[in-house]
Amino acid sequence: MARIVNRYADPPPELRTELRTPRDDIVHELREADGSFSYAGGPFVSYQRTLTDEPDGAVTEVVEYELAVPYFGFVFAPLVRQTLRQPARDKTPWWAPPERLDARAATALGVLAAVGLIVGYLNTLLTQTIAFAADEFGSTDRAQGVSLALVRCGVLLALVIGGIADRRGRRRLIIGLSVAAPIVAATGALSPSLPWLTASQAIARPLAMALGILIAVVAMEEMPAGSRAYAVSLLAMATALGAGACVASLPLADLGVGGWRLVYVVPLLGLLLVPGVSRRLQESRRFEAPHADAGFAGHLGRFWLLAISGMLLNLFVAPASAFQNRYLKNERGFSASRISAFTLLTNTPGGIGIIVGGRLADLRGRRIVGSIALFGGTICTVWFFVAQGWTMWLASAIGAIVGAAAVPALGVYSAELFPTSLRGKANAAITVLALIGSGVGLIAAGAMSDRWDQFAPGMALLALGPMVVCVLVLKLYPETARRELEELNPEDAVAPAP
Repeated sequence: MARIVNRYADPPPELRTELRTPRDDIVHELREADGSFSYAGGPFVSYQRTLTDEPDGAVTEVVEYELAVPYFGFVFAPLVRQTLRQPARDKTPWWAPPERLDARAATALGVLAAVGLIVGYLNTLLTQTIAFAADEFGSTDRAQGVSLALVRCGVLLALVIGGIADRRGRRRLIIGLSVAAPIVAATGALSPSLPWLTASQAIARPLAMALGILIAVVAMEEMPAGSRAYAVSLLAMATALGAGACVASLPLADLGVGGWRLVYVVPLLGLLLVPGVSRRLQESRRFEAPHADAGFAGHLGRFWLLAISGMLLNLFVAPASAFQNRYLKNERGFSASRISAFTLLTNTPGGIGIIVGGRLADLRGRRIVGSIALFGGTICTVWFFVAQGWTMWLASAIGAIVGAAAVPALGVYSAELFPTSLRGKANAAITVLALIGSGVGLIAAGAMSDRWDQFAPGMALLALGPMVVCVLVLKLYPETARRELEELNPEDAVAPAP
């Protein structure tokens, strides 16, 4: 329970009036008969504000509250405290969601973000380590590209899991996958060859992908209409933090030829989060609510629009991410420690783009924010593969900031455009088809690198994929900002909005 005490010495009448006006910013206050203010809405487990008129004319304000944000409450606590120290107002602060969250939504978002740490680490694991594993196994760039492509083919498992989630619910699967995915991934530390490593991660990576799909689905089903992109931005930040933990573990590869194997043991620490997740995570309120059993027939247009966009986007994004370490190691002579430092220093600013992109997508709309961010991020990524010296660092940092804004702006669509009974299956199927683009891009980039002995020409050609997606977003994507899921999917109209 946090406590704030503000003492106003002889405040002017305007301030006295403001203090006695119910807040309507991060918290919605209700005036009680005794003049105090209680909780009527906001991300709090409990909340109370009282005013006391002192004999000397001063006014003492006491605010007692408990945030309903598990795991990441320490991030928001100083911001909440600073906001509540100021006199009552009706303007949402810059850091808060555009539409206020209630306690249930805030708790769900905190729990899902914690699971996102596991997802981020596991989805980055093979990409970060394969260059070092390939050195031990004596594998070529082409072999690495094939390995990464084959691992993505295992995502068919995610399609099965998505279908189960639509029939049985999301909660139990999230908990089960949070246990299974790190354990299976850790078996990669025992791999005697690249094919064995590929086989282990062909199971672990789809489990992590399915987990990522389900936490995004639950977030969309729990959030208010005006804060869905904001929620995606926070999940993306948590996932990026998990990926950053993987990158930070990469110097273990410098301990010896087999040092990369230690990076596969680290995700077992994620199992420590599971008991708390199990206690706090509730079943999605929209899954629990009555909803129609819809079929794909009426949603094929939306499905293929998103699937084709995903394929074209991953044609470039997958090899740009997967071969970054190989590029830095072979063409720029970076060590594992220097690669880790480069990635952390240039990718961390991407958090700015994620937060700003999420807020703008909720306030200004998804299409314009998503298309501009995608275009700018692609240009900067190509620049990274061409540049040298400090300009290479600059290109990577700018690309991370600009490109990251597309994540919340476009990441909401796969959940928003499908009804509850299809949301898991549709998201998984889109991911499966999008990974076809990943596989093609990885194989093509690896082959072109072997042929031209550098990555830049191939990456420039593959950049045509996301450029086409920019056009599709502007011309064909619907605008979904501030619209309830039931409005976008009339089949679910019987389900009450949060």
